[in-house]
Amino acid sequence: MERLGIIAGGGPLPIVAAREARAQGLKVVAVAIEEAASSDLADEVDAISWVGAGQLGRLMAALRREQVADAVMLGKIPLTLLFSRFKTDLRGILFILKLKDRRGDTILSALGDVLTQEGITLHDCRRFLSSIVISKGLLTARAPGAEEQRDISFGREIARAIAGLRIGQTVVVKRRTVLAVESIEGTDATIRRGGALGKGGVVVVKVGRPDQDMRFDLPVVGPDTVAALEEAGATALGLDADQTLMLERDRVMTTADRLGLAIVAD
Repeated sequence: MERLGIIAGGGPLPIVAAREARAQGLKVVAVAIEEAASSDLADEVDAISWVGAGQLGRLMAALRREQVADAVMLGKIPLTLLFSRFKTDLRGILFILKLKDRRGDTILSALGDVLTQEGITLHDCRRFLSSIVISKGLLTARAPGAEEQRDISFGREIARAIAGLRIGQTVVVKRRTVLAVESIEGTDATIRRGGALGKGGVVVVKVGRPDQDMRFDLPVVGPDTVAALEEAGATALGLDADQTLMLERDRVMTTADRLGLAIVAD
């Protein structure tokens, strides 16, 4: 492999991957999704093209133009773009019409199939995000107490079930009662909603799917997650080891320890 294509949505993951790929000596080409990807990505890659969320024809043309044979898909593409301000082209329209539904993983998996048919290998994104994959164990100074650990175990079972149904990856629980389940609103909003319902003292669990495709949509936590935990009055966070990505780990751990949060990966 001499060059890597990054199909880039929002957030910092495309930038992290671009830096790691360049450190590995690769030329990096980005196809960035309008209204999602950061303009800062342009400074981290060798070439960049911008396409609308539904412009599959333009996306594939950009990859062909840059002779991309290996790629990763990273970053958030808000599903709300499918319902408003949606820019598409003929190939994008045909792609959408063939989808069995518009769940995020359905769209990503189908796009992965299109790339494969075009001779482009879509890689496990952890190959270029190794610096932010979390390992098993206690991540904070404080370990979960017995009651918190029971809630983490309970929440993990529920979270895996909803993740398996392609609904979301996060649950908020308190004393083995489910307060909030993630859907289209995202992790942080789910945490805040659960905290408000539980009036603090809640436990949050975020997991990958039982059949998680490591090419895309891995669970991600970071400073915004900790801010939501603080606002919700959460006391503990349970994560999946080896398939959860943590942004700005030093900042997250410093803040979590200051707040007395317990964070554990299993």
